[in-house]
Amino acid sequence: MNDQNSKQLDTELRDWPELESTAEQMVPLIGSLYREKAIITSVFGRPIINRSPISILKAHKVAREMGQAISVLDTFPVLKAMSEMELGSARVDVGKLAVMYGALNVAQQNETGRLRGFLDKQLLCAKGTPPVLEEPRDVVLYGFGRIGRLLARILIEKAGNRSLKLKAIVVRDGKAADDLGKRASLLLRDSVHGPFHGTIEIDRERSLLIANGNAIQVIYANSPTEVDYQQYGIENALLLDNTGVWRDEAGLSQHLECKGISQVLLTAPGKGDMPNIVMGVNHHGLQDHKIVSAASCTTNAIVPVLKVLQDELGIQHGHVETVHSYPNDQNLIDNYHKGSRRGRSAALNMVITETGAAKAVAKALPELAGKLSGNAIRVPTPDVSLAILNLGFDKAVTKQDLNKLLKDASLYSPYYKQIDFVESEEAVSTDFVGSRHASIVDGLSTICDENRAVLYVWYDNEFGYSCQVIRLAQYLSAMTTQVFPTQEAWHEYQ
Repeated sequence: MNDQNSKQLDTELRDWPELESTAEQMVPLIGSLYREKAIITSVFGRPIINRSPISILKAHKVAREMGQAISVLDTFPVLKAMSEMELGSARVDVGKLAVMYGALNVAQQNETGRLRGFLDKQLLCAKGTPPVLEEPRDVVLYGFGRIGRLLARILIEKAGNRSLKLKAIVVRDGKAADDLGKRASLLLRDSVHGPFHGTIEIDRERSLLIANGNAIQVIYANSPTEVDYQQYGIENALLLDNTGVWRDEAGLSQHLECKGISQVLLTAPGKGDMPNIVMGVNHHGLQDHKIVSAASCTTNAIVPVLKVLQDELGIQHGHVETVHSYPNDQNLIDNYHKGSRRGRSAALNMVITETGAAKAVAKALPELAGKLSGNAIRVPTPDVSLAILNLGFDKAVTKQDLNKLLKDASLYSPYYKQIDFVESEEAVSTDFVGSRHASIVDGLSTICDENRAVLYVWYDNEFGYSCQVIRLAQYLSAMTTQVFPTQEAWHEYQ
């Protein structure tokens, strides 16, 4: 190793304690901004709420890898100044604000109170902003399988005075000697997503799960119509149906007949004329609908990417092939299944099957109606899937330009929560377990040939999709908040 490299390593080693200490100081600031002012902070779209100091450092590292030179030494002063300001509810990307402030000349930065003045200007619209919700909105989970339990984890994580409040879970009696204990154990432990971050207590007498202090009523019922939610103190609730048993308005409207339920969100593709919403793309104007669908995990993964490509390049036609982890409805060993090929062992086979995602795209992006075909291959992995988009555009594009378009979309566009971007020669599916994005574009795998391209898009079909559902639930509950810096301010900086 030469002397220059050695000196660089020594410098990095000396700097690490300072970086770690700074990240530790950021944790209480991030927490108090969230709890006391309903301010959600991030670093170039990476959430830093309820994160460890190491996770906060990793969020900054990802930003650097995406081309934004940033460290906790840059963002800490921004957080500290924000904590001293009178601010209302907002989403604030402290990474972008730090980069914008760093672009000012040294003389301007050294001016007394310059940072505070900069933030006063950038966060002006957040001053005096009322809380997102005066009171928390009640939420009911109908069904407690893979998606239901992940939704519960996210809702508990985000619990606060002015947020969605998980009040009840509705399940069928599993007939176990300790059914409630088994439900709690499945919430506490997950073979794919790891342990629950917190504590869970069981109140068997009252049929309650108490997760991080949140009392959640467990209700046993065989059909929607037999539940009176008001007797549990539930009012004006948003019900998330995770069963997939009812997928049309006629079936789901049964929930609305129950006292205490005012709105229903289906976590599966809806049938008929029901709005199928991909949050971030076609959610506008649908807040007052009584019954809506969050579409499928695959639809949520591909639609934001297709939207960016359609707006910039125009899509003539294409094919979507999904390499999908096996779901609960497949057999672990060969057995009867009503679906074609799905009776064969999911753990031993790749199984070709159909997907409705390509056709479902048209519900979110009508301009692509009839332009896409699709198929699926179920593979022996429990989570994280891959969508392969083979597309023809109206204009020619290079790999470099196409990747830049999607990378920029992941950082700067309105779809930054939906689209992530990675360029790693070693990335594999398990690297994306727990991703909160709807999709992750694998830039190194992109193939271009004049006006044709093949894109590889990863997605956590469980957790990433669940995050999209929660974003939609927040929108339906009028919890959409202003985002800072604004798109206008950021583009002006660029």
